[in-house]
Amino acid sequence: MTECIQDRLAFSSAQGKREIVAEFSGGTISSDGGGLLLRETDAKMNVLARFSQCFLDGRNPALTEHSVEQMVQQRVHALALGYEDLNDHDQLRHDPVLGWMSGKAEPGLEPLASKSTLNRMELGTGIATRYKKITFWRDSVDELWVNVFLEAHPVAPQRIVLDIDTTDLALHGNQEDRFFHGY
Repeated sequence: MTECIQDRLAFSSAQGKREIVAEFSGGTISSDGGGLLLRETDAKMNVLARFSQCFLDGRNPALTEHSVEQMVQQRVHALALGYEDLNDHDQLRHDPVLGWMSGKAEPGLEPLASKSTLNRMELGTGIATRYKKITFWRDSVDELWVNVFLEAHPVAPQRIVLDIDTTDLALHGNQEDRFFHGY
């Protein structure tokens, strides 16, 4: 049986006035507690803040309630926690753990972005339209991921091999994971 030596883990709480801790004596309080570790990792690497800079925000700042950075953090953290459907955000927008992970000053008190707002950001085509004012710059996204990869190595590799196999073979029978295949 595993014995936990540490009774309490403190997380950095740069936003707001609440202290965020993980204790092993409080019972089950949130099923998304692992997200706190994910946010701490991102705080060290700063990937999501850099990723949000790849988006162009054409909304009127006076009418904007949620920053692109908060929406990117909300969407990516929700995906990492297993909430892949945008409809999940109707309830998640009031979740204090996801609110803290997304950079809200008072998580749980002020709601996160709705599924409709996230949809307009997520389905941007790179060209601003009347209803899709948040777009992205594809070249900056590609450049960011290359930079994140190179930062993960103490010395830049001399060669990077991208193994891309576009061969689609038909599957026969009732095989496991067949729904991930082109056929």
